[in-house]
Amino acid sequence: MRRIALGLRENWRQFSLLVLVNASVGGMVGLERTVVPLIGSETFRIASTTIVVSFIVSFGVVKACTNLVSGHLADLYGRRHLLILGWLFGLPVPFMIGWGPSWGWIIAANVLLGINQGLAWSMTVVMKVDLVGPKSRGLAVGLNEFAGYLSVGVTAFLTGYIAYCGFGLLCSVLLIRDTREHVALEIARQGQAPQEIRFWEVFCRTSFGDRNLFAASQAGLVNNLNDGMSWGILPLFFTSYGLNIERIGILKAVYPGVWGILQTITGPLSDRWGRKGLIAAGMWVQAVGLFVTALTHQFLWWLLASIFLGLGTAMVYPTLIAAVSDASHPSWRARALSVYRFWRDLGYAIGALCAGVIADVFGMQWAIGGIGGVTFTSGAVVALLMNSKGEAPPQD
Repeated sequence: MRRIALGLRENWRQFSLLVLVNASVGGMVGLERTVVPLIGSETFRIASTTIVVSFIVSFGVVKACTNLVSGHLADLYGRRHLLILGWLFGLPVPFMIGWGPSWGWIIAANVLLGINQGLAWSMTVVMKVDLVGPKSRGLAVGLNEFAGYLSVGVTAFLTGYIAYCGFGLLCSVLLIRDTREHVALEIARQGQAPQEIRFWEVFCRTSFGDRNLFAASQAGLVNNLNDGMSWGILPLFFTSYGLNIERIGILKAVYPGVWGILQTITGPLSDRWGRKGLIAAGMWVQAVGLFVTALTHQFLWWLLASIFLGLGTAMVYPTLIAAVSDASHPSWRARALSVYRFWRDLGYAIGALCAGVIADVFGMQWAIGGIGGVTFTSGAVVALLMNSKGEAPPQD
């Protein structure tokens, strides 16, 4: 009988496998960040920016809704089962993107991709948080998101959908174990009975009932709101100034690449320095990147802006997940994370749709700058509302 223990060192084999699996999950999204908006505008000759970004809207809405139920289903049926199910939904995606005869096929592929991401990525996050216990959550989430978003950046430059699907599915089926026993051990160590709390109560508490969870949820939504805008609008914006596909690929790879790599630093820092400062400052750094993008017209300035976007997102992304984990009881932590990720990934759809409408009416510069203003305001909300309970747990 295998011994159940909490901690990164005690669970390094399973943790490492989950890092590899999440790299595959991230790779599924990478190619879309460069080529799919251009497929819509150049291959299918879609003139409306709002229609071009519709694939992000379908992806974001479906992923958000899948996130919302994933934590509850994970508590009922186990994390591993949902991880495998997520990969099964992802298998048709590369074929539909590569050989789809119409824009409707691209939309349908992104529906499946949203389910894949909502189940598979959610479960790798939840399982890592389960494994390491309360004192290394920032490190655990930083490594998880590093693997996912570095892979997004690499695949924005290369291709490899089918390989990612096969590798992720095989690892999940053959090597990954469930982590619900680790949750039971953490609850037992706290000396508290599991909190009997209904899903609707978790939803309300995470959405607006708790000031730390509300601050985290709105920041997550705005973070992905500007990421959704970046995904759909920036390739078209750069093309409008004559930038070729190779240079667009560089810009679209630098942003998630910096984001991915630096999370290995920012995640552990949040365990030591606390969550609030990194989140607020990260939102402001992202806003600077967006303002620089909107106000300049040269590749080197856009490259600098991409680095700012990556740095700011690295400060925010793992820290928000760790903050939500800190503020929720282990017995309903998976459901709290699923609600947070619902709001966060709904930002993809809201950002893409709002940016598309603004771009069609006022121009792409206004869309980028407007989203930058919203991002700055979100950082101020975190600075004002998140209290000391949003800080990292004390170190031994």
